[in-house]
Amino acid sequence: MHPTRVSQKPVGSRLVRIASALSAAGFLLQACGSEEPMPRAADLRPPVMVARVERRDVVDRIQATGQLIARSEATIAAQVSGQVTEIRVREGEPVESGAVLLVIDPERRQLELDNARARLAEARAEAAVARRNYARTKSLSKGNVASEARLDEDRTRESLARSAVAAAEAKLGLARRALEDSTVRAPFAGLIARRHVSVGEFLGMGTALFDLVALDPIEVEFALAEIDSSKVRIGLPVEITLASHPGEIFSARVSMISPTIDPRTRTLRVKAELPNPDGRIRPGLFAHVDLGVSERKGALVVPEDAIVQRATGSIVFRLRPDERVERVKVEPGVVGDGWVEVQKGLRAGDVVVIRGQTRLAEGLAVSVRRADGTAFDFRDLLGVEEDLASEPPR
Repeated sequence: MHPTRVSQKPVGSRLVRIASALSAAGFLLQACGSEEPMPRAADLRPPVMVARVERRDVVDRIQATGQLIARSEATIAAQVSGQVTEIRVREGEPVESGAVLLVIDPERRQLELDNARARLAEARAEAAVARRNYARTKSLSKGNVASEARLDEDRTRESLARSAVAAAEAKLGLARRALEDSTVRAPFAGLIARRHVSVGEFLGMGTALFDLVALDPIEVEFALAEIDSSKVRIGLPVEITLASHPGEIFSARVSMISPTIDPRTRTLRVKAELPNPDGRIRPGLFAHVDLGVSERKGALVVPEDAIVQRATGSIVFRLRPDERVERVKVEPGVVGDGWVEVQKGLRAGDVVVIRGQTRLAEGLAVSVRRADGTAFDFRDLLGVEEDLASEPPR
């Protein structure tokens, strides 16, 4: 009888197989019992927030800075020499056009005028004598009684006498003008900003007497960039704000447009006229200028955050019905409070991305989210009217 042969394997290798089997079973149990769901494809899409393209009435505005200037401002100077005998106005006092401001020695000017009149009378008398002598000599020369030399002499004297009369008349005119100029009058209505002389002071011609400033109306002077120079026109309404009058808006109208662009600054000089009947605003104040140059009804606008600046220009990401985005180049227009006009590239009813553009690319699928981060069906935003949906892109 043959003995039974039993083959024996090493104990170590069986333990290794058992441990491997238990480890695999434990992994399967752990995987089957896990409560974490497998990530869905939608959860891997970048989240974005969107908004619709809307229509709105917009006003194209230009803003600038400038300063207030007096429409008329002059330093009144003495046109005659003499002593100041009377001053009739005070500093800061309003005056009307033609009002007497100051008098410079009118008695002396009156004496000079009387003297000029006497000189003229004398010259006219001498001219009359010379004229009669010349006429007599001329008559005698026809009968060969007077010589030709005498005739020439009397003719010269008569000519000189006529010249003396003309000179005397001119001096009389100057004396009359000096008398008028000795009474200094306001060339325009305004305020006496400063007085430079006092009573009793002797003045020479050209001495400064007063600074006169007209405050109604007043002007604001400002400069526009070359690109905006074609938008401004005479009569355009202007809104003015001043730091000295917070919360107030002053209405003005464009009154002057420079015919040329400044070649150094490439700007256009513009003035607007501002009523100032009570003189509340003064020359020299810094002014903020706002011009509404044009108004467009029903312009397309998007939230300001929708516009993304790239090297090629301004773009937006438009959402397609298949929940993918497409890159659209746009032409921005007027910028408002949180919105931007789009002049080209979009149509009313389009849905554009306003948050989350940094991770987007052409054709990328996205997940539309609310402000609180929860998802929603963006197709609700596409329920626009047929006429808007069929409108071709601008």
